[in-house]
Amino acid sequence: MKITDLLTKDTIILNLDARSKESVIDELIEQLDAAGKLNNKEEYKKAILARESQSTTGIGEGIAIPHAKTNAVSQPAIAFGRSQDGIDYESLDGQNAHLFFMIAAYEGANNDHLATLSRLSSFLMDTEFRKKLETAATKEEILQAIDAKEKEMQTEEDPIVSASRQKILAVTACPTGIAHTYMAADSLKAKAKEMGVNLKVETNGSSGIKNGLTKKDIEEADAIIVAADKQVEMDRFHGKHVIQVPVAQAIRKPEELIQQALDQDAPVYKSTGTSRSDEKNNTSKSGRSGFYKHLMSGVSNMLPFVVGGGILIAISFIFGIKAFDPNDPSYHPIAEALNTIGGGNAFALMIPVLAGFIAMSIADRPGFAPGMVGGFMAATGGAGFLGGLIAGFLAGYLVLGLKKAFSTLPDSLEGIKPVLLYPLFGILLTGLIMMYIVIEPVKALNDGLTVWLKGMGTGNLVLLGLILGGMMAIDMGGPINKAAFTFGIAMIDAGNFAPHAAIMAGGMVPPLGLALSTTLFKKKYTKAEREAGKTNYIMGASFITEGAIPFAAADPGRVIPAAIAGSAVAGALSMVFGIGLPAPHGGAFVIPIVNGNPLLYVLAILIGAAVTAFIAGLLKKEVKE
Repeated sequence: MKITDLLTKDTIILNLDARSKESVIDELIEQLDAAGKLNNKEEYKKAILARESQSTTGIGEGIAIPHAKTNAVSQPAIAFGRSQDGIDYESLDGQNAHLFFMIAAYEGANNDHLATLSRLSSFLMDTEFRKKLETAATKEEILQAIDAKEKEMQTEEDPIVSASRQKILAVTACPTGIAHTYMAADSLKAKAKEMGVNLKVETNGSSGIKNGLTKKDIEEADAIIVAADKQVEMDRFHGKHVIQVPVAQAIRKPEELIQQALDQDAPVYKSTGTSRSDEKNNTSKSGRSGFYKHLMSGVSNMLPFVVGGGILIAISFIFGIKAFDPNDPSYHPIAEALNTIGGGNAFALMIPVLAGFIAMSIADRPGFAPGMVGGFMAATGGAGFLGGLIAGFLAGYLVLGLKKAFSTLPDSLEGIKPVLLYPLFGILLTGLIMMYIVIEPVKALNDGLTVWLKGMGTGNLVLLGLILGGMMAIDMGGPINKAAFTFGIAMIDAGNFAPHAAIMAGGMVPPLGLALSTTLFKKKYTKAEREAGKTNYIMGASFITEGAIPFAAADPGRVIPAAIAGSAVAGALSMVFGIGLPAPHGGAFVIPIVNGNPLLYVLAILIGAAVTAFIAGLLKKEVKE
């Protein structure tokens, strides 16, 4: 698709009447509306202003590119306006803007439209091209200049970066992912070519991640520039010099950023996550680490629904276990409202969100819709959490297969793949497999597991609590810890709250136990460790097991066994005391709403922490500062 398919004579204003930023926006919107490109100009304006509230789209150099992606657009289009005198558009360089491109993209716009819009953004980085637009006497000349630029770029090969020994990487992203993302990338690439620097840029745009950075790229990089106004995956850059700036900085000051990267004048990035992506191009990645990354993508996006919904359900129990039921004598309308919001709505989304984001992690955006549908079928069909996991991986890899199957289609059909082919066949195939193969066996397995857990004797429950509690301390936030945590959420979904009570108790013990140990056995810890111990009281009470990691990393042979022992004891005691936990997170803040005696639950955690504290204190040697 050419740019002039979106920018036409009826969306061009050679001389704007506007004299202010808001009037420019209004005038361009009116032009789009008059050309039949909008179905609701008021809603479109709200979307434009919402984008402006994040950061001005006046990028400097006399250019402004207001843009929005919304259902208020009936047909993707570009409006162009020009002001010879210039208008104060609150541009980043403080100068008046003369050229205005308003981009109207609709939700669900295919990659063809988005690629065309981003191509225009790239062209605007060319000074000569801008001059042609500024001096064009007619609308036809505007369109001819754009067509000529497109032809020029088609004949130009992608510049080969120099063989410089230094290698710089960059990531660009803006909230909408239409204009600034690609302008920043082109600005950096052009300047890198001029400076003779080896540069690779990953763009995080509306059509997904392009030119993704690989594990090898990151290992070989001297420094990384992250020019982004939205969240991008950062944990993969652990141990590298990383420059983090707004996306506009890459457009305006590419040379400064590249030179700063060459000088490694940036802090070394330290991962804050519990898992690091080994390679962004995960669509071709397989193996254990890939599986874990996809699983954690689903779990991390699902957690807000689980935590918020679970705590609301737990609060409703204050009025009575069945106070949400209008037919129960203990009925209370507040309990019914809390239970409806938490259980009927937030929890209802839990499994579809889990499956959707697992599939999206595997196959990028085309995997999301099939994953959500598969997860919804699992939730409503009784296949539960396990069914959702299967649906997510099934949908993700099915869409990967579809991408390969459709890769031989003509380029002219490229635009319909994400908007038609992938969702149609992805949802169909995922739905059929879930309906006829997956749901019934998994439902039977879930029912059997529930019956087994409910029929467990006290001894078996204690053993289960011992194992689950100990698992929380083995890697303190790693795959084993997350496996136990995920199992606990699945049990909450199945209506069995006891396992997760043991899990949270086991997860709170390592930081609490080591904090207590630094207090009781001061000579066994350095001053820095004793200071960290004070923080661990808070982290342990908040159910943040990762607080114990620095202690484990410094002395794993002594600290990890001590942590496992204490966590296992706490998990077992939680089972002995008959505690149930309907809220999946919250630490000390949700203890008052546990099923069972809250004081006994606190006692289980304290005993576990004491076990860890004394074992660590006895095993560790005295330190000399």
